[in-house]
This record gives sequence, C-alpha cells and structure tokens, in this order.
Amino acid sequence: MNSNQKLSYAIAAILSGGVNGLAHAGPATDTAAEASDTIAEITVTAQRRTESLQDVPISIQALTGQTLSQLNAATLEDYVKYLPNVSTATIGPGNGNIYMRGLSVGALAVQGEGSVGGWPNVALYLDEQSTQLPSRNLDVYAADLERIEVLEGPQGTLFGAGAQAGVIRYITNKPKLNVTEGNVDASYSSTSGGNPNSAVTAVINLPLVQDKLAVRAVIYSDSRGGYINNVPGTFTRMPTDLGFQTYTKGVVPNNSVVINNNNSVANDINPLTYKGVRASALYQINDDWNVLLAQTYQQLHADGVFYEMPKSSDFQPLPPLSVTLFNPSYDRDEFSNTALTVNGKVNDYKLVYTGAFLSRHVNQAQDYTNYARGLYGSYYQCAGIFAGSTKGPCYSPSTSWTEWVKNDHLSQELRASTPDEWRLRALAGVYWERQQVYDDTEWQYKTVPDCSPTGLTSNCYLPVQPIDPSAGGYNNPNVRNSNTAFFDDFQRTLTQTAVYLSVDFDLIPKVLTLTGGTRYFDIDNHQTGDYSFSFGCYQTKTTTYFGPCTTADGGNFANQPNRVAAVGFKSRGNLTWHVTNDILAYYTWSQGFRPEGFNRGSGCHIPNAAGVDQWCVPYTYNSDTLTNNEIGWKTELFNHRMQFNGAVYQEVWDDVQTGIFDPQGGLGNLTVGLNGPNYKVKGVEIQLVGRVTEGLTLQGSAAWNSSNLTNSPSLLVNNPALKGTPSYGKPITSVPNPYGAIDTSLANSPPLQANGRARYEWAFNDCRPYAQAGFQHQAHSYSQATVVNRFDMAGWTTYDAALGVAKDQWSAEFFGQNLTDVNKSLFTSYAQFVVTETPMRPRVMGVRFSYKFSGAQ
Repeated sequence: MNSNQKLSYAIAAILSGGVNGLAHAGPATDTAAEASDTIAEITVTAQRRTESLQDVPISIQALTGQTLSQLNAATLEDYVKYLPNVSTATIGPGNGNIYMRGLSVGALAVQGEGSVGGWPNVALYLDEQSTQLPSRNLDVYAADLERIEVLEGPQGTLFGAGAQAGVIRYITNKPKLNVTEGNVDASYSSTSGGNPNSAVTAVINLPLVQDKLAVRAVIYSDSRGGYINNVPGTFTRMPTDLGFQTYTKGVVPNNSVVINNNNSVANDINPLTYKGVRASALYQINDDWNVLLAQTYQQLHADGVFYEMPKSSDFQPLPPLSVTLFNPSYDRDEFSNTALTVNGKVNDYKLVYTGAFLSRHVNQAQDYTNYARGLYGSYYQCAGIFAGSTKGPCYSPSTSWTEWVKNDHLSQELRASTPDEWRLRALAGVYWERQQVYDDTEWQYKTVPDCSPTGLTSNCYLPVQPIDPSAGGYNNPNVRNSNTAFFDDFQRTLTQTAVYLSVDFDLIPKVLTLTGGTRYFDIDNHQTGDYSFSFGCYQTKTTTYFGPCTTADGGNFANQPNRVAAVGFKSRGNLTWHVTNDILAYYTWSQGFRPEGFNRGSGCHIPNAAGVDQWCVPYTYNSDTLTNNEIGWKTELFNHRMQFNGAVYQEVWDDVQTGIFDPQGGLGNLTVGLNGPNYKVKGVEIQLVGRVTEGLTLQGSAAWNSSNLTNSPSLLVNNPALKGTPSYGKPITSVPNPYGAIDTSLANSPPLQANGRARYEWAFNDCRPYAQAGFQHQAHSYSQATVVNRFDMAGWTTYDAALGVAKDQWSAEFFGQNLTDVNKSLFTSYAQFVVTETPMRPRVMGVRFSYKFSGAQ
C-alpha cells in the first residue's frame, strides 16, 4: 500500500468537515527541495510575534486571502459559516454580536444599545485597531486581505478587555517594495426569488522609490439584491393587546383606526451595498526601520429589513421571506480608519508602535408598529385609556424608531520583544485607548396629538421637552418631533490604560516551553446624558392624574452614579511540548474580562401584597470574568501532507452580564443589565487538512459544546423602603425567575457545528481546471439564555460548489451557494414586539472572472 492510499484511508476515517484556511501548494514531488504537494505554511501574529500557525499554543483558525477567494466570502455572513465555534446573533449586516464557544446570553434589540448595551465579549480588530461597538459589529468587507485570524478562548493578556471570549483579526495586505502587481475581480449572480447581485474589486501595488517606498490600494463595490418581500397587511387593535388587557379589561375602543401598508408593499425590499477604498504606503527608512500609513473608508448602505415574519402584524401566516411593514426601514453605516505603524530594531530588540483612529457613523430607522401590542402602546395612541376611558379615539398605530450613533476610537500601543531564537524570550507592551460612543435614539410611537400648537386642551400630550441641560454630554438639544414618546441621548467614554508582559522560557530547548503573561489594566467608564419621555404628560377632561405637566424629562446621569472604574490583572499560562518536530501538545490557562456598564435610572417594580415595589433596577452592573482551561494538539503527518489539530476545553463564566427586557414579567419597559448567573462550558474542537492525492485537498473542522447554568440566581428584594422587613434580601417569588433553572443552556450555542470542503485541481493543456464542493452544518440553539422570549432555533445544513478554470493571468468560475435553498432562522427575536427570524441568504448562482498581473520594478 503506497503513502497516498494510506493517507486517503486515514482521512476518510476521521474527516469531520470544515475549513482551516490553509492554501494548497502545487503538484506532488518526492524531493525535499520541491515539496509542492505539502500543505503550505501559514504565518500568523496571534501572539504579537510572527510565527507558524502550527507553533501557536492556542486554538486558532486562519482564513487566508486565497481561501476567502475560493469560498467567494467577502462579508461576515459569507465566512462565519466556515468557522466552527463562532456564531452570530444579528438582524442584518453590521447589526449584531459575534460569539465564540457558545459564550452568549443572547442579543436584545439593536435600537438604544449604543446608550446602554453591554460591550461585546469578542474583540474585532482591523489590523491593530479594535473596532467594538455594542450590538453593531463592524462588517469589514474582506477585500485584499492577507488573512482573517480567529483566536478562540480568553485573550485578555495580549488584547485586553474586549477579548473575553476571543478575537477576530482582519489582517490586510501591505505594500510590497519593488513589485508592480494588481488584480481585478468581477462577479454577477442571481438570488433565488430575489434580485441579482454584482461585485467588482480592483487592487494595485506600485513601487515609487527603489527599495524605499511603495503604495498599495484597493477599491470595491458589491451590490447584493434584496429577497425580503413586504406583502399586503393590516394592523387591527385586538382585545388581547396587553394594554387593553391591563387597563380596559380587553375592551377595544370602537373608533380605533385600522391601517394597511398599501403604500409600502414591494418585493425584494432589502438591497445591500458595500463600497470602499483602502490605501496604504510603506516607507523603508533603512534595514531596521519602516513606517506604514493606511487609510480605510467603507460605506454599508441597506434598505428594508433582513428578517422575515412567520405571521403578519394581524397574526396571519405569511409566505417565507415576507414581512408586513408600515414605515420605511434603512441603515446607513460608514466608517473611516487611519492607522500608523512603525517597525524597528534597537540592537537585538524589536520595537513596534501602532496608533489608529476609527470614526464610525450609523443612521438607522425601522418600523415599530407592533409596539402597539405592548403594555404602553395604547397609552400613547388611545386618548384617555389610562384614565379608564374606552371611548377613544385610538389614533394610528403606525410608528417607527430612529437611531443616530457615532463612535470615535483612538488607540495607541508600544511594544518591544526580544529575538525569537533566544531561550528566554519576552514581549512587553503599553496600551492606551479612548473610546467614545454618541447615541441618540428616538422611539416615535406617540400618535395622540400634542396639546399645542393644535389648540387641544384635553385628550392630548404636552410635547417631549428638550433634554435637561444639567445632564451634560448630550447630542441633540432640540425639541423632538410630535411622535417621539421616548428618547435616549447619551455619551459614553471608556478610557483604558494597560501594561502587559509575556515571557517564554525553553525548559528544554526546542522541546518544552513555559509561557507566563499578565496584563495590568486601569479602565475608566463614564456616561453622561439623559433619557426623556412623555409618560405622565397626558391631559384629559375628567382627571388630572396624568397631567398637567410642564416637563417630559425622565432622568439624567447627572443625578445618578455615572462613572465606574476597573483596575486589576488578567493573566495566562502555557506549557508547550514539541513531542516531535511535527507534533505539538499544549496546556493553556487564561483569563478574560469586559468593562462594566450602566442602566437608565433606577425604577422599582414588582409590587408585593401591600402594593410596595420589591425590586429596584441597579444603577450599574459589574464586569464579568471568564477562566479557560484547555488542552490542545497540533500535528503535521504523512510528510506534511496532513494536519490534524484540536483542543479540549472547559470555560467558567462568572457573574455574567445579562440583559433582560421583560415588561410583561414586571421588570419595567426598559432593558435592564444585571449580573448574577454563572455558566460552565465544556467543548471539543478539531481541524483537519489533507492533500489526499496530487490534486485533491480535503479540509474539515467541527466543534461540540455543552453549556450549563451552574448557580441558581434570582431577583432579590432590594427596595430600600423594605429594609428591616423579613422579605428584604430574600428571593422574589411573585414572578418567575428570569434566569431559568440550573442546567439551562447558553444562547447561540449550538451543541454541534461542522463544515467541510473538497477541492480538486488538474492540468489540461495550458489550462488549470478545478472543482470544489462543501457543506456547513449547525445544530439547533436557543435565542436567549434567560427564559424571557427564549426561542428554539432549528438546525440546518447547506451546500456550496464551484467549477472553474485558470489560464495564465485569467480565471473564470461558475459558483453556487446554499444550493438546496435552505431557509432556517439564524436568529429569532421578539425585540420589535413581533416574532422575527433572520434567514440565511437564499440560493445564489453566479459567474466570476479574475485577472492578475505582477512583475518586478
């Protein structure tokens, strides 16, 4: 039996599916000098050093630029399905959170998260720049990337507070000295049941001064057709609406307006466009020093919504990929990033300085008509209902929300390292960042008219007032429009200073290495602003209980704790054993964390038998912590023609930051951030790559996770008014425990994820044909860890394929994605007061053409 047959049998026995992102090499040879059918080495900088992926003692996946091209993957939605142990909860591009190893309690609404949302626990980096923003992942278009690195497990020592569960790093291609090269890539495709798609990317690298200066630029435009249909529908108030159930015993006023969406009915309402440019210049000062300056700008423009509704606003079954919306929805998301990197040496020591400034702007609006089904919808839309009146009128339920978010993020880092070949190696760094979030969100669900200037004196509202100037740090000092019933206007500033050190010592040179590292951090988290509402500004002829009032101010951060600080250490340790030159085993212990946060005000809820509220919202919530223990292995077998990597881990997540929105359960009509639950996650992941025959490459990976709630937290009686009573400090039993029972699983945590692909290449005359096929599988998962609006999302399996040919600098390809046109929910939510499901993009079939050129100066 020859080595090829042995390798084929071995791979067939253990292949589980997936992508490790390794580029394949050329035809097989038996000479050491031409090991062209071995698996090409990938170098990464996951530990802030340049080293082979196979030598990094952490669980890491790397999608190279070549792999991204082979997968036709340019956005997070495109490539995340090839990353086992990575999941998302999103209502559209740039509108969600990323999770690793199932460390998620679930995502809430996007609206307002800029003000009070918790910081993500997966750090997203563009080269050296962190890009985190609550509930709004930066969807960097993968044009001209060297690779995407996915680092799993806590990375708090080298990457700080945002890397609690892991890091995703977009590594761009840098200018090359003395090389003229470029490429143009264009594609056109159809979307099943939707509009077509087209994309073009162009890259150029130009040397300007021999051995000294080169520039590189990429420009791209990707237009993706819509596939969600806004179908005819109505909104009719019903006795089951929570407001009527609570205040009128289920009686709907006779003169309630019924609306339809005839003016906005349309097919394929969610077109999406990415446009951007990146330019960089590399100046080689001398043999030891160089300077890199890069500028990136990207627009993400989306219309409509990227979810479907199983049932209409009037609870009628809808066809797949359909909604009933009554107002325009859109998302305008733009960012620019300026980055400076200086690399150099002083004697034997390497020095790196990086400084970057990211500025991101988001303008978004979505239909919010279904809010009328909630507890307070009728209050803002039906005259007199809270005074017990059923005479109405009930004005239009057609409403929306709008949000303006600006994120400015300045970071600077200086790090030094010893030579890689030393037996005792060290890496030390100093990091500073200032992140500012400006958020103005307006919920426009008040349709009862204002008392003025219409001249009304009853059954009307006083307008929402300007923000209280004493709050400070607000964004919009103006009176909001007449339909605005509630708004957030906040500024958040997070400043972090950190110092870190990581030391490697070869206990046995080239065999056994001990690594230890720690990070000291000092984080100042400050919030200013106000939230205002017109609740209580309701005037009627028969009562003054709801008015009159002269201000609609709800509360501001000048009157509550608005600054929290976190100081401490987070550390890691590794023991790495090179069993042979091609087999590595390691043990890792690591810690991760993320900053504290604030709640809006401190309202009290859940009255006891005497009518006294038992529970009050805390002003702030604390950091949560993650501790990881991991044993892993990395192997290269069969003369470097097969890689088999894996890890077994257990992660303990304590005092977890949990967002809860449960107006029906008595916790109020605002999202509340709390600490309390502890979870344990156990898992196994494997990655496999093999060159089976001369032209056949198989790649596979899979992850299994089991997550469980390990304590039994509950809401405690904490109202100061009840101090001294027997109930104070005891669990509240009059409402269900929102955290659920022990062993409740985490959210967005499929027990199994797996994917794989096969690629075969051969020579035919002067051409290089190829064929590729792959699959992606994800088991079921839950939308929330808490029991509030927790949906069980079904598992799914999809298939992709491509067939193409290359000749000289040209290539042409026919490709298909989601070939079986699967429609399953990637994220189910009730955040818009109606059940919504984010589907995967329907089947895409297309053609793609590429041209490349290169040469020396």
